[in-house]
Amino acid sequence: MAILSRTLQVILALSLLIIVHEFGHFLFAKLFRIRVEKFYLFFDIKGKALLRFRIGETEFGIGWLPFGGYCKIAGMVDESMDMDQLKREPQPWEFRSHPAWQRLLVMAGGVLFNFIFAIIAYCSILGIWGSAYIPNSQASIYPNELAAEMGFRPGDRILALDDYVPDDFSSLQADIVRRDVRFATVLRGDDTLKLYIDRAMVPQMLESPLMFDLAMPFTVDSVMSESNMALRKGDEILAVAGTDTRFLQDARGVLADHAGQEVSATVSRDGVLMEMPLQVDTLGKLGIALGMPPVERKHYNALSCIPAGLKLAGSTVTGYLQDLKMVFTPSTGAYKSVGSFIAIGQVFPKKWDWYRFLNIVALLSIMLGVMNLIPIPGLDGGHILFTLFEMITGRKPSDKFLMVMQMIGMVLLLMLMVLAFGNDISRLIH
Repeated sequence: MAILSRTLQVILALSLLIIVHEFGHFLFAKLFRIRVEKFYLFFDIKGKALLRFRIGETEFGIGWLPFGGYCKIAGMVDESMDMDQLKREPQPWEFRSHPAWQRLLVMAGGVLFNFIFAIIAYCSILGIWGSAYIPNSQASIYPNELAAEMGFRPGDRILALDDYVPDDFSSLQADIVRRDVRFATVLRGDDTLKLYIDRAMVPQMLESPLMFDLAMPFTVDSVMSESNMALRKGDEILAVAGTDTRFLQDARGVLADHAGQEVSATVSRDGVLMEMPLQVDTLGKLGIALGMPPVERKHYNALSCIPAGLKLAGSTVTGYLQDLKMVFTPSTGAYKSVGSFIAIGQVFPKKWDWYRFLNIVALLSIMLGVMNLIPIPGLDGGHILFTLFEMITGRKPSDKFLMVMQMIGMVLLLMLMVLAFGNDISRLIH
């Protein structure tokens, strides 16, 4: 059921984003009276389609090959590789007959609509649910093995990453990787330390999920178990069976090892230490609830959600550009994280959740927009680059040149697709 749910979410999300992107091209083409011959979700190889219908001069349809979609604009060199149309004399309704600035807007329309869609999605998310995050200034870390190897210790509070003061606790790992951080300033007890960040460890950081868990003090908020009613709200359980348990993460293994047994615990109550017996149930629990971590919540109305949505979209674009920089830097090993729709599917929740769905779709829309801006032949960015060259120099690239560049771009995109599928298969195997 989880696989089916994720599959349906991937199909819906990608279909929506493809339609939004291609509609951007379509709208600008129609605005400048350029004929659009086809508008397809997925590819109709050899003219075969699951569904087709015509509205005016445009044929709309759904192809049978679920790898993207396309908007076939008359007189334009695109993924259809239609050479016959270029052999004919240019017609007034064709793309190639229009001024460069109009062709530039037609090519940029898809990317523009991806960004607009992401902004609308983020504004909607903030307007409906608001935002919530754990302030880094009030949180301590519980490092995994890699972070501990780098010098971080349980209870450390990260004050700064070089000159940057992080705000969101959940972004610490991404901040270290993306910002090329060299030193982390941490508060350990009453001491302030500087830890050197070895950039040679970036590949390991990229493959190490949750380097910084939230250190949860093993402090009692309420007691449900009748066997442990001696505990009170605010008690700190410092040790269980002689093992340090200042944090919940320390206590889990100890309690699991003593499941169903009575253990001796060191408890601090109002600064006074005491020893008391505690009963561990058969599940390795004490039957207590801990205090919740501090969460910063913000709510937005119909107006305030707009600038907040713009800001969130902007920071997401910046973060993704930093990620792309690492992908194109082989030494980081970030290219190994490139994935196909298999990897995308694993991001979606097992059960339908509108909040998470919209967040993921907004992120994917930005990723699609940024990726299409890369000046590679075959992508919108390649067409935009050639059109800008024409506008600056006054020299228009020949149709033959554009066709060759399109073929080169298709090969590069195919190689990228092979890399993405290869990474996904490797992850599934391992």
